[in-house]
Amino acid sequence: MKKLLNGYIIRDEKVFQGANYQNGMDQIVSENERVAKDENIFRYYSAGEEELVKQISALDTQINEAIANSGLKILSDSASDIVNLEMQIESNIENMYNLNEIQKIQEYKKKIEDFISEKAQLSGAASPEGSQVKILVNQRQALEQQLNSSSEVVKSDRAGLVSYRVDGLEEVLKPGDFSYLNKELLDSFDLKVGAVVPQSNEKGKVIDNYACYIAICISTEKALTANVGEKVDLRLSNSDEVEAEIVYASEPNESGRILVFQIKQDVEKLIEYRKISLDIIWWNYTGFKVSNEAVITEGDKNYIERNRAGYTEKILVKVERQNETYSIIRNYKEEELKDMGYTEEEIEALNELKLKLYDEIVLH
Repeated sequence: MKKLLNGYIIRDEKVFQGANYQNGMDQIVSENERVAKDENIFRYYSAGEEELVKQISALDTQINEAIANSGLKILSDSASDIVNLEMQIESNIENMYNLNEIQKIQEYKKKIEDFISEKAQLSGAASPEGSQVKILVNQRQALEQQLNSSSEVVKSDRAGLVSYRVDGLEEVLKPGDFSYLNKELLDSFDLKVGAVVPQSNEKGKVIDNYACYIAICISTEKALTANVGEKVDLRLSNSDEVEAEIVYASEPNESGRILVFQIKQDVEKLIEYRKISLDIIWWNYTGFKVSNEAVITEGDKNYIERNRAGYTEKILVKVERQNETYSIIRNYKEEELKDMGYTEEEIEALNELKLKLYDEIVLH
């Protein structure tokens, strides 16, 4: 079985941390959600916050009970939004049932609490003045205002995807000039392949989710001759195949060389990880695999000779890829034949002579 390579993920990411990080934090923007420039990302808890949060949570329960018991019908544009929130609450509760990872459970719990809070606020806004629901919502808003006025809010100075998975390598593994990379540096991180970066309760970061980079230390023959700008496919550990471009290649040494690939697919799927396993697909062509001895080269054109019941025919083919022993060949497309200068009559004749699966070819 072919051994997979280890790749280190490098992103354009910025970590944000406020002065009150020791107080614990409340996520305003959830994990993997987009944030705009100058938008609030998270806030740090303030003094007496625990008691205020308990009071707000209790009011959320009372608001939902008051709505259910009053039989109040909300006849406004908010009605459909409230129904949608209820569906999302139920969906997230169902998703929690089979989970055993504490971190994931906490993420779902946070989403559910946010949906319940939003539902309460929408219900209050759509309720008539003087109703029990309206009174409770007003009390909740007063407590929330008190909570927010005494806490530290952290804003983003860039647009991107929010993550709270901070591992301390954000300022070490940076895109741009990759000449700082070497095998000794990558090995020094002592990271486990496929390990999920834990969420921080003190910091958050904003990531450019349009592209990321994967650095690999490799010593294969193909890697040692690869060039910047060369395009390949990467097969990730989740079996996804993504297009990649080599954007950096170090000088070879006794350890091999460092190659850095830029990818623009599956970027969001990799946010949880810093070190992954993968495979490089250096080339990928579809066609017939034949011995080089079957290919006849005449000038700038290639042919194979087909044998059918003792009658041989010479067929024009395109050689997609060739190594020391075999070639990948295929039939030309009509558009390609036109570009080569063939007439309509000639193309029609060539279409009658196409290589097919199980044809017998002659070796020379």
